[in-house]
Amino acid sequence: MAKRSDGFVTEKRILQVCVRLFLEKGYHGASTTQILKDAQVSSSSFQNLFKNKDGVLLELVRSMFENQFSTAKDAASIKLSPVYTYAVETAIQITLTELNENLRDIYLEAYTLESTLDYIQKETAKELKEIFGAYQPELTEQDFHELEFGTAGLMRGYMANPCTENFTLERKLNKFLTLALRGYKVPEDEIEKVLSYIAGLDIRNLAQSVMEELFEKLAMRYEFSLEGLLP
Repeated sequence: MAKRSDGFVTEKRILQVCVRLFLEKGYHGASTTQILKDAQVSSSSFQNLFKNKDGVLLELVRSMFENQFSTAKDAASIKLSPVYTYAVETAIQITLTELNENLRDIYLEAYTLESTLDYIQKETAKELKEIFGAYQPELTEQDFHELEFGTAGLMRGYMANPCTENFTLERKLNKFLTLALRGYKVPEDEIEKVLSYIAGLDIRNLAQSVMEELFEKLAMRYEFSLEGLLP
């Protein structure tokens, strides 16, 4: 029992340090050496529990994606139909990477590593069938899982390319949502309504609120201070 208890305490300490460092420095900026030093653990203990940083990232991604669709509904402060909820959630997610470069780094790595990408795709596929099943009722959850391979690639591509003076956030969201909704066979007239709705939102403020809520939940879950992490 003592060994199990010690292992749990060590695991918790590693998670506390890693999550804070990821948010503070980005995934790539948080070195394993720094993690071991701040968590006061040996390399062998870290490897036994998580193998490497990727294992910790998977834990973080699970926390971040746990209730993303309900968060989108709450952030928009309105009862939305499923397609609008999808649009708000993905728009917020993309906007988060424009507000915080460390979140961009975390999201890009999450959409790249096999373990985290597989988790995201499987979890999202469950939601996609509920959201878009009415447009393609013949498709199974496995079909939507396979379609998510494409939309996950789209998401990563748009996250990876920062906005510029010409490639504004509004243009980025419009392009992504047009491609994604067409892929799920949403009618063009409905797509136009969704795009108009998103354009009418103060998406930056919504994303800022979501980011603050996300950081607060992570700080509570992993028991660390938010000092210096939020503007």
